[in-house]
Amino acid sequence: MTQSLSDIFADTPIIAILRGVTPEEVLEVGAAILDTGVPVLEVTMNSPNPIESIKRLSEKYGTSKLIGAGTVTTVQQVQDVHAAGGRIIVSPNTNVDVIAETKRLGMFSAPGCFTPSEAFEAYYAGADILKMFPTDIIGSTGIKAMRATLPKEALVAAVGGVNAGNMAEFVKVGTNGFGIGSAIYAPNKKLADIKSGAEELVHSVRAALKTVTN
Repeated sequence: MTQSLSDIFADTPIIAILRGVTPEEVLEVGAAILDTGVPVLEVTMNSPNPIESIKRLSEKYGTSKLIGAGTVTTVQQVQDVHAAGGRIIVSPNTNVDVIAETKRLGMFSAPGCFTPSEAFEAYYAGADILKMFPTDIIGSTGIKAMRATLPKEALVAAVGGVNAGNMAEFVKVGTNGFGIGSAIYAPNKKLADIKSGAEELVHSVRAALKTVTN
């Protein structure tokens, strides 16, 4: 890895979550999203034939975009994603074995955390970014509280219940990235709607970042 997640997230810190995408549609869906400026795609492991989808995306985009898997819960899945060319592993939980294997293979690690104990465990296990999940329960208040105790260099992502209308409140409390699912992609969603949803979120997060930096 030559870039850090901070570099990748510099102006558009969004991970688009493709839950339910098929290999047959993944390149078309991926292009509709990535062309808007979203830098990261994750294909969830509970999608139809996710490894094939990751392989197709990885072959097309190489290292120009960050492609990987979500809902990764086992070491074997990490290895399978790596073999398919994936470069980021996103999980719903904190599993130090999964984190360790991810880092051993030179991939980015984004484990799910719900409590301060999980966040610290994941951070010290080598996670690149802490996926606060589900954010619709933790809320910006919860993230702000954890941010106050976590190391300053720790990166935090909000996943679950995030939309264009509430991104700014999370940016204000120190959220570094966002995982967005159905607000961008859902099975049977029209390509035009996928693209417009991604464009709205890209615009919203960039505007929120400008507010904080100005």
